[in-house]
Amino acid sequence: MKHFISIFLLCLCLGVIKTNAQLTNGVTGLLHMPNAEMQRDGTFMIGGNFLNKHNLPSDYWWGYNTYNYFINITFFHRLEVAYICTLVQGQKEISYWPEQTWGKFTNQDRHFAARLQVLKEGEWWKCMPSVVLGVNDPTTGSGGDYVNMAVDGSNNGYFNRWYIALTKHINTKVGELGIHAAYLYNKRTDYPLNAPAFGLNFRPAFHKELNVIAEYDAKTINIGATYSLWSDHFNLLFELQECKYISAGLVYKVNLLGGNTWKKWRR
Repeated sequence: MKHFISIFLLCLCLGVIKTNAQLTNGVTGLLHMPNAEMQRDGTFMIGGNFLNKHNLPSDYWWGYNTYNYFINITFFHRLEVAYICTLVQGQKEISYWPEQTWGKFTNQDRHFAARLQVLKEGEWWKCMPSVVLGVNDPTTGSGGDYVNMAVDGSNNGYFNRWYIALTKHINTKVGELGIHAAYLYNKRTDYPLNAPAFGLNFRPAFHKELNVIAEYDAKTINIGATYSLWSDHFNLLFELQECKYISAGLVYKVNLLGGNTWKKWRR
């Protein structure tokens, strides 16, 4: 029965989409909002996503569906670093683009992201939530200070956000419930953030590879799911932004320091 469900869900996902939680943004999290979960030590991820235009922070610079790809690595359970590239089309309405680029993917927006887990779940006492501090796109592409150069929302730093996130899990007979809260901030005017976010995820006990997610990401209510395949080496994600706009992707995950190598290194 379990294998039948796996095949059914895989076919369903491939027929509609593909990704992994918040890896639409290149890092661990829910759909759009961050959480305080972390990957295992030494986890390396590479992935890509189809992004609906409603999923993107700047209508001026995008305003159309596009794609991104990323690499991501986690150190010591505590630190996660990612490099994300989002494809950009030339647009007739923007003087920056020559005519031969109009309607074509000819460039990409590049940015870094980082997450630091300052507290693990249950680290000091059993009710302690995990706590993560994070940032996406902290500086402009030219290396200047983001807050000074992009405060008007017209320069690079489109994906900028700073945040603190908390996560607590509750185990029940029917599955694992994750409760998540975060506060997000930036100084963009095209995609301003200065508000809380809340989310829930549920992994049913009968099929833990499935992860169902609902969230308010400080701007919109989103629903979706992720699905783990082949011992968590591949992750699929389906997201409905504002409960109606589809984004999706596929992530490959491997632990570079697993097994005996990792045990020996930790000594």
